[in-house]
Amino acid sequence: MTDRILVARIGAPHGVRGEVRLFPFTQDPMAVLDYQPLTDKAGRRSFRIVSLRPGKDHFVARLAGVDDRTAAEALTQTELYVARDRLPPAEDEDTFYHADLIGLPVTDPDGNALGTVVALHDFGAGDILEFAPAAGGKTAMVPFTKAAVPAVDVTARRVVVDPAFLPAGGDEDGAPDDGA
Repeated sequence: MTDRILVARIGAPHGVRGEVRLFPFTQDPMAVLDYQPLTDKAGRRSFRIVSLRPGKDHFVARLAGVDDRTAAEALTQTELYVARDRLPPAEDEDTFYHADLIGLPVTDPDGNALGTVVALHDFGAGDILEFAPAAGGKTAMVPFTKAAVPAVDVTARRVVVDPAFLPAGGDEDGAPDDGA
């Protein structure tokens, strides 16, 4: 488990007065205000959100010390973290932080090794679990749904993936086999 949790990402500037688009990853997007101060990935820079309001498909934040568009532009794509011990504990065994999955072994329902979790993505249409295959090669991605990932057991340190959701076989460049 990691001692710092990613809770938001700063997007592009919003306007000319230093506001930024903010993409919170907390269950309640406004809860990001409760975990301040936030830090960058290295933990070297600290950020305090002065104000936060909903935007169209993001939130708009004003950060302390960021007073113009140039300063806001310099922060684009900055990830914001909080110390794990400042977050509430998981409510039950089916609740976990995405960071807890990184590095967990991935198996099929019979316990056969499939690989290791390397990332959890949200491209806008739902979470995607990415794992590195046990046999090596390119990573695989599956929808992070109950159907594709029927079991996540952080305590037992395993993630179960239904092989029916794995990408179809192909040659090394990912193109389908032509049967020749």
